[in-house]
Amino acid sequence: MAGRIEDYALIGDMQTAALVCRDGTVDWLCLPRFDSPAIFAGLLGTEEHGFWRLGPAHSDEEEPPTAVRRRYRGDSLVLESEWETTRGSVRVTDFMPPRDGAPQLVRIVEGLSGRVQMRSALRMRFSYGRVVPWVHRVGERLVAVAGPDSVWFDSTAETHGEDLTTYSDFTVSPGERVAFTISWEPSHHSPPAVPEPEVALANTEEFWRDWVAQCTYHGPYREAVIRSLITLKALTYAPTGGIVAAPTTSLPEEIGGVRNWDYRFTWLRDAAITLSSLLRTGYREEARAWREWLLRAVAGDPENLQIMYGIAGERELGESELDWLPGYENSRPVRVGNGAADQLQLDVYGEVTEALHLAHMTGLARNDYASLLQLKLIRYLETHWQEPDEGIWEVRGPRRHFVHSKVMAWVAVDRTIRLIEAGDADGPLEQWRELRDDIHRDVCEKGYDPERNTFTQSYGSQELDASLLLIPQVGFLPPDDKRVIGTIEAIQRELSTPDGFVLRYPTSAGDDPSLDGLAGEEGAFLACSFWLADDLAMIGRVDEARKLFEKLLALRNDLGLLAEEWDPVHQRQVGNFPQAFSHVPLIDTALRLTASGAYGG
Repeated sequence: MAGRIEDYALIGDMQTAALVCRDGTVDWLCLPRFDSPAIFAGLLGTEEHGFWRLGPAHSDEEEPPTAVRRRYRGDSLVLESEWETTRGSVRVTDFMPPRDGAPQLVRIVEGLSGRVQMRSALRMRFSYGRVVPWVHRVGERLVAVAGPDSVWFDSTAETHGEDLTTYSDFTVSPGERVAFTISWEPSHHSPPAVPEPEVALANTEEFWRDWVAQCTYHGPYREAVIRSLITLKALTYAPTGGIVAAPTTSLPEEIGGVRNWDYRFTWLRDAAITLSSLLRTGYREEARAWREWLLRAVAGDPENLQIMYGIAGERELGESELDWLPGYENSRPVRVGNGAADQLQLDVYGEVTEALHLAHMTGLARNDYASLLQLKLIRYLETHWQEPDEGIWEVRGPRRHFVHSKVMAWVAVDRTIRLIEAGDADGPLEQWRELRDDIHRDVCEKGYDPERNTFTQSYGSQELDASLLLIPQVGFLPPDDKRVIGTIEAIQRELSTPDGFVLRYPTSAGDDPSLDGLAGEEGAFLACSFWLADDLAMIGRVDEARKLFEKLLALRNDLGLLAEEWDPVHQRQVGNFPQAFSHVPLIDTALRLTASGAYGG
């Protein structure tokens, strides 16, 4: 059985990522890309679906021992896990080198004290646990082959096969180091080069040290901000600049429920807000790469803008179910692909335009096609902003006139007007000023409930929606507007959990899927909770904002990582992990609180 979501560590090479549990088991790894089929899918099933455990030996009747300590080595994505046993102590260092050739996962065992018996158990299952590869020796190396894929296994330790699993049993003493590496290569290619684990370790540490040195934030929350930035960098697909929402699929928003989605794609919304955080902390190269990815993905077809694309800009992301996987803690179905790619979500026009505007304002070299794209997006909105859509939360119920979608349409027009006013683009200025005013008026008349003094989820509805917290943050209304304050306070009353965290919106009770087209419930949405902290700071309640922010920081696991949501009943993380949409607002709130001086210590 897989560990709790927060029991996992992330390692990655900016093209894919692995999750390593506290007991030294790699339960998730897709090769060669984030969105490739997994060779270790135990996270969504059982050990029969693939895993790699490396740790102190134990009997078959015992649970694998868990590490007593683990940490990232400095500001890097190099993981160190340490065990204390009756016979001594040992450390395992796990990492994935930034690629210069075949993708690799490297694991180095180091004896610290005494003599510790160790075991590596490697069970590769291709195609999300469905295919047993042919494992055989080529010289001193092992290779697992199935269809187009081959995975090469290298180690100085002796190996033997048993029950379709490759084992290594060995003992380490103080100072001894034993390395293991798997490398992926297309099965029709020549074997990848024999790895050099110690050289790869030094190069990986140097890469992360140099990257982190570019960060311009030096405030009181630097540790949390740096770890979040490293996580966002790890979720970036280096060859194209695309940014995945998370490296996993189908980790449930409700344990045992059906709200299980594939997040290994580039949502324009998530990527745009990630870009914003990277820009404001000094990372302009990532911003440039994402802008280039966006221009390639959208190409000459902004009228058919998708809400998400594949990490190389692919448009076809058809959704299917893997019925041979029982799901994380029996949360079914397990989905790959994402049918929401075909939805209409008008807010993405605003997020993309805001990101392009920020890139321009922070001095990113001008790109004429980016300006042209921005103008094309507004021309589309001119004739479509009054349509209902599926909204930011990708509801699978009927389309509605979501207030947040209209607000972000206003943002798109507003930022484009600023571009024209600055002399950096040409467009019908007065016509679009009128459009901006029309959208603003429409939202304030149809999306606001004067009796309750709050904006609502959609036109004519009574429900609230945490996305309304973004109204002051995007400049639609000033923070001191009574309607803004009323909305913040209404969300605190009606969408907050007893812990003070925020739900996205009221899901329907029981099995009535009338609100979002789905049965079941979900946890508190961490991004929304950070948004509330932001808003509280903006309206002058800075002490309350700081306390909420620090409560949210306490939800991170021991390595500083956050999933999508927090289950307030079972007090655990839920949803795909780690989640860009949680780490981005963490950075944003830290920057806001630092600027306001609202921090303790």
